[in-house]
Amino acid sequence: MPVRAALTAIVVSSVVAAAPSAQQSPGAAQSSSTKVVLLGTGTPGPTPDRSGPATAIVVNDTAYLIDFGPGVVRRASGAAASSGIAALQPTRLQVAFVTHLHSDHTVGYADLIFSPWTLGRRIPLEVYGPKGIKEMTSHLIEAYRVDIETRTNEDGNQRTFADGYKVNAHEIAAGVVYKDKNVTVTAFATRHAMESYGYRFDTPDRSIVISGDTNPTQATIDACRGCDVLIHEVHTSAWLAARPEAGGAPAGTFRRFSEKYHTTTEQLGELAQRAKPRLLVLYHYNSLSPEELQADMMKHYSGQFVIGRDLDVY
Repeated sequence: MPVRAALTAIVVSSVVAAAPSAQQSPGAAQSSSTKVVLLGTGTPGPTPDRSGPATAIVVNDTAYLIDFGPGVVRRASGAAASSGIAALQPTRLQVAFVTHLHSDHTVGYADLIFSPWTLGRRIPLEVYGPKGIKEMTSHLIEAYRVDIETRTNEDGNQRTFADGYKVNAHEIAAGVVYKDKNVTVTAFATRHAMESYGYRFDTPDRSIVISGDTNPTQATIDACRGCDVLIHEVHTSAWLAARPEAGGAPAGTFRRFSEKYHTTTEQLGELAQRAKPRLLVLYHYNSLSPEELQADMMKHYSGQFVIGRDLDVY
């Protein structure tokens, strides 16, 4: 399936038509060998059509994942089928990066470890992330010990590819964290409630920066500096003002958290004006509606941007 036209990234196209200088557009030429695939654009809220945060950079028929929110393997399989991206077939998911260890970005980790192995992945998964990823990995492996032993015993149907569930977990710091013939991946520290990183991917034909969860940072601007694609989290102030406190927490609890650790449309507009990406992709966003997010973002940013949807390809 061809790259989606950018106008499909919003619900009401007339909103875009009202201000063509800020209208959404495709982020890459059809001929680009590097693809950005949004596997999940969601938040902790269980929105049915938005899986948990997960993004794939596909270069020369090889996929690199960033984050593994709920639904990651099924969304990857969906992209492989609907967009003809064979690199996203589950058994070919072999390299992943995680921005931080909040549950909404990691509850698909067990899925990523075990589902592709069940389908035939024969080699260990390579995962890169902040401190704690090794411990999380070892605990997940132990939690599924009975499953592993059953599948690899003398009657197990996976005994002939018994290494496929294993994970090589690498704890990172800022700087170049991964390099192969397709990509150089550079991590940069971001500002969230725990140790967190954004990533810059340099491929033969594109430069792509993804923020993860963060308050605006100079490091994000420096990582982009005219990059081809900047993928950034965002929320509108109206959504934040209307959001009820979860679990009966005192009034203002989440607002104070959000002001320290997340990014508003106004803040993102200012950041993008300085970072100057060729295309800004909004993901992991919260708003009252797509139209409200579109209109609010257009107030603060005159460059090209899209509101990302699951399975969009740029």
